Amino acid sequence: MNHDRVHAREPSHHVDQWSVGVVESIGERDGHCVVTVRPTVSEREAGGDEAVADGDRGEPVELTLTLAVRDLFVSRLPIDDGESPVGERVWYRERGG
Repeated sequence: MNHDRVHAREPSHHVDQWSVGVVESIGERDGHCVVTVRPTVSEREAGGDEAVADGDRGEPVELTLTLAVRDLFVSRLPIDDGESPVGERVWYRERGG
């Protein structure tokens, strides 16, 4: 199975190939992690540090990850142990992207 990719921090490589989103939910299905991300307009696309309005968000995207990748990316988010990653900004690439 091909898996999607996700980063807790802005990637420094091939930046134009990554999308920015906010975690809406995280769970498990069939032994894999499923992260639902709502795409957002990146600060670069928005033209600065302006807040992104809800109207600038796309349809949710389901990302399928291994449980090991989930643990790694969640550990790198700026949240406390046991705190939910929902609402955190992430960078992602869908398989084949």
